[in-house]
Amino acid sequence: MLRLENLTKRYKTGDLALKDIDLEVPDGQVMALIGPSGAGKSTLIRCVNRLVEPTSGSVRLNDSEISSLGQNQLRKARRRMGMIFQEYALVERLSVMENVLSGRLGYVSFWRSYFRKFPQNDIDEAFRLLERVGLDHMADKRADELSGGQRQRVGICRALIQDPELLLIDEPTASLDPKTSRQIMRLICELCKERKLSAIINIHDVLLAQMFAERIVGLQLGEVVYDGPPGNLTADVLTTIYGEEDWEATIEKIDDEDDEDLDSVPTSADAVE
Repeated sequence: MLRLENLTKRYKTGDLALKDIDLEVPDGQVMALIGPSGAGKSTLIRCVNRLVEPTSGSVRLNDSEISSLGQNQLRKARRRMGMIFQEYALVERLSVMENVLSGRLGYVSFWRSYFRKFPQNDIDEAFRLLERVGLDHMADKRADELSGGQRQRVGICRALIQDPELLLIDEPTASLDPKTSRQIMRLICELCKERKLSAIINIHDVLLAQMFAERIVGLQLGEVVYDGPPGNLTADVLTTIYGEEDWEATIEKIDDEDDEDLDSVPTSADAVE
């Protein structure tokens, strides 16, 4: 379980990005984090693994107090938190396989990593993950030859090969078309269910959040203003999170999209873009 208590982040400029955030994410739960730009969504995710240092408060992942770890201990703790990035963060000149195996760099010696000599068990697991996401036939392709959806699948494999307890996912569909966005969100949720993984997904697309997440947390100016199931995300709640707008039309669209999605049987081997 991930537990955040009184998590606060104030930047040197004086801007308050997060204010006394209290959240618990149980094992196996997929939580969507929504809110307008500047609400603190990316900051919250990065405070969990301390890519951004919290000003105060506590971050606990199962038995570890992440917020108080020294640098050596923090490096080890970050193995347990897989990160999936909006812009994929792949090394373009490396192959798909090499990018996936980079998720094991925290587990091998410097010289093994320098010469890219990974244990056979890691290589076998990389192949299994690539097969699971439908990219095993592309293991030797360079990352810069891939489409956006394919790159995001490689990023997912790289995070999973860490054998994490938690996934931190920052705008996974921002650069993708609607169909590929659904495929990626469905894949993430399937993988979390299979591995009993917790996940926090920072996402702008309210429709996708409602379709795939079990729980939605809405941020506004660094504070939690909604925490509940997707079905309770009413027009009034959306107004609280984002401000005045014709949210009834959005909710109707969400209902229509949900019906369409139920008509199609989701598979774990959707066609790769």
